[in-house]
Amino acid sequence: MSKQLFIQTEKQRDWLKKIETLEQNFKEQAQQIDEASVFPFENFKKLREIGYTKITLPKEFGGEGFSLYDTILLHETVASYCGSTGLAASWTIQNVGEIFENQYWDEETLAWFGEEVKNGATVNRAVSEFAMGSPVRGGRPATSAKREGDSYLINGRKNYTSGAPDLDYFLVAAWIEDDDHLGFFLVPKTATGVSVENTWDVASMRGTGSDDLVLQNVRVAASSLVEIPSYSTGFKLNGWLLLIPATYLGIAQAARDYAVKFATEHSPNSIQGTIADLPNVQTLIGEMDLALTNARFTIYGVAELYKDPKKKSTIINEVNIAKHVVTNMAIEVVDKAMRLVGAKSLQRSNPLQRYYRDVRAGLHNPPMDDITIKRLAETAIQNQLQKKEVIV
Repeated sequence: MSKQLFIQTEKQRDWLKKIETLEQNFKEQAQQIDEASVFPFENFKKLREIGYTKITLPKEFGGEGFSLYDTILLHETVASYCGSTGLAASWTIQNVGEIFENQYWDEETLAWFGEEVKNGATVNRAVSEFAMGSPVRGGRPATSAKREGDSYLINGRKNYTSGAPDLDYFLVAAWIEDDDHLGFFLVPKTATGVSVENTWDVASMRGTGSDDLVLQNVRVAASSLVEIPSYSTGFKLNGWLLLIPATYLGIAQAARDYAVKFATEHSPNSIQGTIADLPNVQTLIGEMDLALTNARFTIYGVAELYKDPKKKSTIINEVNIAKHVVTNMAIEVVDKAMRLVGAKSLQRSNPLQRYYRDVRAGLHNPPMDDITIKRLAETAIQNQLQKKEVIV
């Protein structure tokens, strides 16, 4: 099922047309970005030019004020053109959406930062560290912040800081030594002692610039402590995380489109017509579209629930399910696309081999599959126990 059926407003249509102007250029650069493992600076420049990096900024601050649903619709299209660009861009728009929607910061800081985002500033949370593993599992960061008068001195190293080569701000999770709790500090890239080490050398999403952020005696004002989270992990599961599976949905759609086009054009001399007439090929096409439809109903269904203020804080399991379903469906779609195309799909010049590597990165973005399954089981057990208590 095409995403066209999920379009609800003319504003969404207008923005999709605006994004479509980037298609040719992004697709042409995607292979080079992957092979050289370089950050897509030009792509981000173009995203800034059309105002994409501020689409989730509320209108009163100069943004588009797009909802989660709106943003998923646009973002899967961006990601279908270049997966690395999509994933790297997702972090800014989801963080801006989450921060302003939930009013995490004080009014003065939000107003100031809103102006920065309006002018094209990008941001991502810097949470992960090698010693602690995935932050969603509850490890304590080694990065420290020590109070010195009206300032804090921050030291540490963060990894998997997606978009680092082009980010303007980092939301750094650090352990505040004096108070013995976690805090998030808004640190500009221009701050003395901040550096980015090019350590990102992996098989998938090679252009996301998920490098190491190094903080050596970085002194920031006390007001840079913008969040003291009530949760201990430094990573809060929330609806805006659906932009991660939306990225992989876009890549899966690109793989499906390539495979269908190939099927309708490839005509080996062993058959009459094209391979699109073969039953086994039609089965693969049907199965790909079934998986994409399953994924879309899941992610857009949860995004619809998220529109309801009364429900958005209670649908964590549903957000986890959407990420699980969409990511695994995306992997299935790319696999079937490669089966359809055959050995040609393994050629380094063929985009399918890149799609195959890129979608597998989704398994390692939070929340991981095992956490989703565990929480579903815990919820089911807890609900059953509560029923027993009511009966007794």
